[in-house]
Amino acid sequence: MELKRVVVTGLGALTPIGNTVDAYWNSLVNGVSGAAPITHFDATKFKTQFACEIKNFNPTDFFDRKEARKMDKFTQYAMVASDEAILDSGLDLETLNKERVGVIWGAGIGGLETFQNEVLNFGSGDGTPRFNPFFIPKMIADIAPGNISIKYGFMGPNYTTVSACASSANAMFDALNYIRLGHCDVIVTGGSEAAVTMAGMGGFNAMHALSTRNDSPETASRPFDATRDGFVLGEGAGAIVLEEYEYAKARGAKIYAELIGGGLSSDAYHMTAPHPEGRGVIVVMKNCLENSGLKPEDVDAINTHGTSTPLGDVAELKAIKEVFGEHAKNININSTKSMTGHLLGAAGAIEAISSILSIKHGIVPPTINHTTVDENIDPSLNLTLNKAQKRDVKVVMSNTFGFGGHNACVVFKKLDA
Repeated sequence: MELKRVVVTGLGALTPIGNTVDAYWNSLVNGVSGAAPITHFDATKFKTQFACEIKNFNPTDFFDRKEARKMDKFTQYAMVASDEAILDSGLDLETLNKERVGVIWGAGIGGLETFQNEVLNFGSGDGTPRFNPFFIPKMIADIAPGNISIKYGFMGPNYTTVSACASSANAMFDALNYIRLGHCDVIVTGGSEAAVTMAGMGGFNAMHALSTRNDSPETASRPFDATRDGFVLGEGAGAIVLEEYEYAKARGAKIYAELIGGGLSSDAYHMTAPHPEGRGVIVVMKNCLENSGLKPEDVDAINTHGTSTPLGDVAELKAIKEVFGEHAKNININSTKSMTGHLLGAAGAIEAISSILSIKHGIVPPTINHTTVDENIDPSLNLTLNKAQKRDVKVVMSNTFGFGGHNACVVFKKLDA
């Protein structure tokens, strides 16, 4: 059977550097850092006291107070981002066949703050189990797409992919395949996360995964820099409306780009550390190129996983050199995590949005905070350091990798005339 083409028609973003797509993109191209001292809780006793939090977000600006109390932050973020994306898509919700519209979402953790608070409340009591009746519905990772589908009446496939930091890229790849195979006309996809909590910060600190640059939070996320000391935890959501191409064209939709393929792989190596030679990353990028029908030399830009960890950054760049060979030096490589921090399960979605907008605007956002060359990184690679670069971007790859060795990769292409 002939696979159907899939295009992007709507975008929504709620990020540490902008609460709409336009604000997010403006901050990206201007190299704005979202890192700052934590405000969600008192972090003075924590090893890391900063994160990339959402700023100026009041749930009651979007939901009534009763409704907001029924949702964990990760679901609130998902609802706000998906609302923006659906509005941006211009879908006619009155005439839409909602049985052919799905919601496939990514979340690496889900309602961590809800879980944390309920357990703390129980522990401070007399041992009698008194739990909020919304405890479980607020916590479970699949509740975000459930709430989106309930609001809009979308009756197609509805579920959450959970593969740690690869979760929302997994969701996008699943959504691509549902539409490719003719099962859906439209899918709202993306991811959300809200792990800037005591449990989140404490847990990642215990793993020695986070930067501890408390004296300079805004420069702490420094992918590819020799002085990098761990990632900066972020939160937020990204939403993308995908449609079958002929369906979108028939309704006169605005089309940002075409999602032409994706890939998945496993490191099969270690719970948290990447393979030092990037073996799983090599496999996922090769799978992605094959699935997309591309040659390595077709790729103009790669938004890397690039978390600012000592091991991960080097392994990913080694893998890029292995897969792309001599062409690697012609690719604009960047890490937008240098600005947003690491949004865990939502990372793939907001980085895909950056990739899509690079195609639209012909600009590759920078990798900020780079001051010291790492002798383990090939200096011939263009890491788009400290300043955005203009370029005609026809094809862009977005990489996301997660604890457990999960790797996911998606590729977007400028729509052919």
